This record gives sequence, C-alpha cells and structure tokens, in this order.
Amino acid sequence: MDWYPLWNSLRIAAISCVIVFFLGIFLAQKVARLPGVIKGICDVILTLPMVLPPTVCGYFLLLIFGVRRPLGSLLARYGITFVMTWQGGILASVLVAFPLMYRTARGAFESYNKDLTSAGRTLGLSDLYIFWRIQMPACKQGIIAGIVLAFARALGEYGATSMLIGYTPGRTATISTTVYQMWRTGNDVLAFKWVMVNVAISAVVLLTVNMLEKKNR
Repeated sequence: MDWYPLWNSLRIAAISCVIVFFLGIFLAQKVARLPGVIKGICDVILTLPMVLPPTVCGYFLLLIFGVRRPLGSLLARYGITFVMTWQGGILASVLVAFPLMYRTARGAFESYNKDLTSAGRTLGLSDLYIFWRIQMPACKQGIIAGIVLAFARALGEYGATSMLIGYTPGRTATISTTVYQMWRTGNDVLAFKWVMVNVAISAVVLLTVNMLEKKNR
C-alpha cells in the first residue's frame, strides 16, 4: 500500500492550517471591530467559499491561476505553478478551510472582554503585547477549535483539489482523490482501506473538538 496520499494530505493540511491560522485571526480581529453593515458585507465575502460547492471554488482557482490566465502565466515564468502540483492543493485547501477558522475566531474575539484590553493599556502595554499575551490566551478555546476544524476540512478536501491538481500517483494524490480513483478503477478493497484511514483521522479530530468544548464549559 502506497502511503504517499496520506503524507501528501497531511502536509497540505498542515501548511494550509498555518496560513489559515494567521490569515483567519488577522481578518477576524479586523472585521469584529467594523460597524454592523460593513461587517455583514465582509462576512458574506469571506465565508462565501463555505457555502459554494467545492468544485465551483476549484473552477474559480483555475480561472485565476490557470497557466493560460494572466496571473497564472506570469507566475509560471518564475517557476511557480499551482495547476497539477501539490502546492496547488495548499491553495485549494486554504480557500475552503479559511471560513471555518475565520468564523470561529471572530466569534471568540466578539465574546472577548474588552475591559482586559483597556486595563492593559492603562499599564502601558503595547497593542501587540495585549493581543498575543492577553487576548489570544483568553480566546484560545475558540482559536484551537477553529484550527482543528480547518485542519479537518483541509485534510478531507476533494472538490477544489481535484479541479486544480487532479490525481497523479506520487505527485498530487491525496486521500480523497485516491478513494475516488480506486473506486473508479474497481479497486474497492484499497478504496475501503483509504476510507478507513480517513474515518480514523476524522474521529480523532471530532474527539479533539469535543474535548475542547468540554474543557471550555
């Protein structure tokens, strides 16, 4: 059994999680401070990939980063290609996993007691120090839950990934695309094995989320 799809899925999900973490908390903090109408508009834009079919998200990525598109052609001149490469899987996973991290982090920031920030400023603490040493620890349960959910979403991503990077054994294959490919070629035994691998990982993720929620309560 070739374990490359597992390794590839894990590295794509891990790298995507790092990107989504910083991008999600940055935008969540900014949007949480906005007035109601503007906040609503930003929410629609930033969470749209969560309700769109993943294949539609993949199609939009192809429109932007395809080698025959202006941006994709420009990047290709510098050796940067997202179509049919595992790096493209990161791009697809970030797009579909970002809304989960953003929504969870924004909810955590909105429930944060702003009196703690005011108290920190009266002590002469910088905004950067207050954010990382006071606000983030106070919101850590929501942030960690967002990371876990984003990782699970990135790990199980199929639609956008299959549109952008396809399935190439030893290069772009992930767990999800491998399950489909094995089923399509009639290899039900191997497809079932990969399904069980995915189920096991998903169960661990759900247990982690439940433990975090229990600890938060």
